Amino acid sequence: MTRLTSLTAIVAVACMITPVANAADLTVNVENIAQTKGTIMLGLFDQATYNGDGAVNGASLKVEGTSVTAEFEGLEPGEYAVRLYHDVNDDGEMNTNPFGMPTEPFAFSNDAKGRFGPAKWDAAKFVVEADGTTHTITMN
Repeated sequence: MTRLTSLTAIVAVACMITPVANAADLTVNVENIAQTKGTIMLGLFDQATYNGDGAVNGASLKVEGTSVTAEFEGLEPGEYAVRLYHDVNDDGEMNTNPFGMPTEPFAFSNDAKGRFGPAKWDAAKFVVEADGTTHTITMN
């Protein structure tokens, strides 16, 4: 029984180590920010979460210049997309006009454009490689 317990412990430790060995890092640079105040609210999504409200990870980045950077560690390598908006007035919401159109700047990975809603997954997705990835988004 002791040998079985030892084997079980080794397998359990190996299972815990495996995700770490496959972990990837992502750096997201947001450039060309027009107003140097407020906060960039950034959501990182995989395909399963992209059209919903639940991001895989996220960041709240205080704007103090024309660019900000978010760092994500320990991601599973694969396809991801970013949706972000610039909360210029720091009220914690993406403000819209009476017709539901955003009144604060927003952007997507790959500088993808949305048409009557967010950019489509296929336009916004990019690959996070096992050895790390840097992705740049330019605000318009």
